[in-house]
Amino acid sequence: MELIEGIKGRRSIRKFKSDAVSHEVMDKIIEAARFAPTWKNTQTPRYVVVEDREILSKIAGEATLGFEHNKDIIEGAPALVIITSINKRSGYERDGSFSTSKGNEWQMFDAGVAAEAFCLSAYNEGVGSVILGIFDDAKVAEIIGLGEDRTVSCLIPVGYPDEAPNPVPRKDLSEYVTYK
Repeated sequence: MELIEGIKGRRSIRKFKSDAVSHEVMDKIIEAARFAPTWKNTQTPRYVVVEDREILSKIAGEATLGFEHNKDIIEGAPALVIITSINKRSGYERDGSFSTSKGNEWQMFDAGVAAEAFCLSAYNEGVGSVILGIFDDAKVAEIIGLGEDRTVSCLIPVGYPDEAPNPVPRKDLSEYVTYK
């Protein structure tokens, strides 16, 4: 697939077929996504793939902050990829100080870049995905037994698409760019 075709063609998929994504395909997706750039090459994003229906239901029922749409998406997905980040590395110097005015916000920036790389890689493999942001990160961490050295950055339900959403209208390029 051509890069621009992938960027323009990928859609957020919220309805999935029940077919599982094999570990071989998932590894291939993550293998590509791990090349996403990170702060000073710290490589802090980590991927937790939840396939266990009981854990998926628990996350959907207890960690979606009452947002029914996200609950339904998670329950309808064959798997949920949880992107986590190693704390206190991205944006930090070895002495624990920050190098920029962004402080620890670089951690989420790196996770966002990793999430998009993951979704584009998934699209390339015919796997649908959607990045969810409405969730209780502490509750998700508790449910999956995540250590205190990591933070949940985003949830990505994945599976083979059972829908083909049309592209959403985009604003004119002039609204995106300013030259000075």
